[in-house]
Amino acid sequence: MHSLLGREKKEEEAGFGIDRSGLSPGFAPHAATMFSCVGCFWVLLSSALVAVCSFSFISPAWIVKDQLRSSLHQQHQHHSQDSVSFGLLWHCSESLDHMYRCYTFGGLGKFAEIPSSSWQTSAVLCSGGCALLAVSSLLAIITIFLPSGGCERRICTLAGYMQMAAVFIMAAGLLVYPFGLNSSLVRSFCGDSDIYYAGECQIGWGYMLAIVGVMLTVFLPFFAKYAPKEQLSPTPLPTLL
Repeated sequence: MHSLLGREKKEEEAGFGIDRSGLSPGFAPHAATMFSCVGCFWVLLSSALVAVCSFSFISPAWIVKDQLRSSLHQQHQHHSQDSVSFGLLWHCSESLDHMYRCYTFGGLGKFAEIPSSSWQTSAVLCSGGCALLAVSSLLAIITIFLPSGGCERRICTLAGYMQMAAVFIMAAGLLVYPFGLNSSLVRSFCGDSDIYYAGECQIGWGYMLAIVGVMLTVFLPFFAKYAPKEQLSPTPLPTLL
């Protein structure tokens, strides 16, 4: 008799589409799909920011200057370029024959010849932050192919912490970079430049792109928190009604 009543109760629950956890059968797949979409967006944003970070890192346009060609006296100065730009590892200049040439500071492999210790520190911090962001992006891609569970949550958490560390490291590199504006090389082109003052030069698109990349990277750890396909304690549907 008891078995018959239990069987009828199970059939009634199945007829109304309610399981023992209080969730409808279609709710759990919907939740899993929702978190999977957040994870995919997290992966795409992480990969895009790695590309932005790398492109801004190798850009020679962090500090730029466009000289006017109207004065004949300016053409006979010691530095007779019409325009010049500086980056972390490169500097470019336009000569009188209107050829734009770019050079590394001291050549590749001569890191010590970067004209300012502040720029050396900034190069180390920015490159380290980009490398950390690239590793976390790789971990984010791996989570797409992992089944939902503890392993996926741990990798998402690790990647989120790495991205948070990358934000602080790259932000420190960007803050240190303007300290090198008082170097003799920059002064020879930009005039009376000083710390956080570019003189006759101005901030270039490469430096602005790096700032935008760091600002967007701030959001990555928040997406990493909700990236797993299955959460530990999903909210039952009946409690929302």
